[in-house]
Amino acid sequence: MAADAAGRGDLQVSPNRRTLQFADGRPFFYLGDTAWELFHRLNREEANRYLEDRARKGFTVIQAVALAEIDGLTVPNAYGALPLIDKDPARSNEAYFKHVDFVVERAAALGLHLGFLPTWGKYWKTGDPTRVFTPENARAFGRFLGQRYRARPIIWILGGDQNVVTPEERAIMDAMAAGLREGDGGTHLITFHPRGPGQSSRQLHDAPWLDFHMSQSSHAARDHDTGLYAEHDLALSPLRPTLDGEPRYESIPVGFYLRDHNRLDRFDDYDVRQAAWWSVMAGACGHTYGDNNIWQMWQPGRTPAINANIPWHVALDHPGARQMGLMRRFMEANAFQALVPDQKLILDGPINGPAKIRAMRATDGSRVIVYSARGEPFTLDQSVMKAAYVRQSWFDPRYGVSHEFRLSGRAWDQQTFQTYTPPISGRGQDWVLVLEATAKPTNTPAPLPGN
Repeated sequence: MAADAAGRGDLQVSPNRRTLQFADGRPFFYLGDTAWELFHRLNREEANRYLEDRARKGFTVIQAVALAEIDGLTVPNAYGALPLIDKDPARSNEAYFKHVDFVVERAAALGLHLGFLPTWGKYWKTGDPTRVFTPENARAFGRFLGQRYRARPIIWILGGDQNVVTPEERAIMDAMAAGLREGDGGTHLITFHPRGPGQSSRQLHDAPWLDFHMSQSSHAARDHDTGLYAEHDLALSPLRPTLDGEPRYESIPVGFYLRDHNRLDRFDDYDVRQAAWWSVMAGACGHTYGDNNIWQMWQPGRTPAINANIPWHVALDHPGARQMGLMRRFMEANAFQALVPDQKLILDGPINGPAKIRAMRATDGSRVIVYSARGEPFTLDQSVMKAAYVRQSWFDPRYGVSHEFRLSGRAWDQQTFQTYTPPISGRGQDWVLVLEATAKPTNTPAPLPGN
């Protein structure tokens, strides 16, 4: 498929410049999972188990790294193969990439895209003793990957948890992007995964190869407002879609990279759910989930990189992962591609801090969605609703259940201010208000997302 200015291949940037879509115009909600060590540490049976689980839970993108972080150049994969011959990016090892081929093909068969990182950042970072990349071999490596996976459902993710600081580092990223474009003919989108907390927009907004922005809100603290990153990026020109590619991970120690952090205090499903909803409600085109045990594919006998405590295949069923699928289905059912953030709708209620409320509305006045992070009441300006009748309901992001609390049995005559009080409040008691236009009165419950 020929490239165009808005995007490439089976995925492209939507005409509104805020979301992604398939080439035929169908909206694409980016729901990623960080599986950084997938190619490196799992055998084919394990990889298949992981991918089937993520497809079943509703993920759409799997983020994995060819040259992995944890001894990726010196410790072979499950079949005894290293990715490079003599650590030379211009000399790839066919045996290693045969296994990568299997994972890519299996993901495609399950309807998943690979958020494919050519390399972890330390291998191109100035001053790192493991660095192997130059602008010349970065272009060759990018060309190799682009040619090999040209016809596969891929999203290229450069960076790998490092920021571009020096001119030489920028030259390496530019060269790798050029190689990918030469290899795949411009058929795949490209973004950049920065070090956290960080944003691709802060360092690469002028890069012509960058199709959409990615941030890393990171793992330092609870209640860190992930929506601020999307707000920043969506105010830039030229406008590009944006998303959080690495927020706080489920089960990772809070602030693990800070001195004297408490190793027993770990982020839970509410922490990751709050991060996801805040970001998407601020206009992000999707979100990435992560689990501390899964990104490193930890299991007993394997050295953990960061305080892993549960085998990866057990952690697959942590509640946060399932709740991400519920969020995706909710956003799709509510036509996320036509929603825009609008904090002016909130006239009273928490607009800062851990209980922060975020609001979105449909551009045609057909719906309003409000996320209350801790179930606190809020006052809403309802005048944006343009409808004969309106269905009002609470969506529970923990279980995916909608509770209709006022039937649209009479004409909508509330074009003014209204205070809404969620069913329960407190930490972990987040709720989503949905006001949905209907053409006629209804006495039937609102359909659940995905049904």
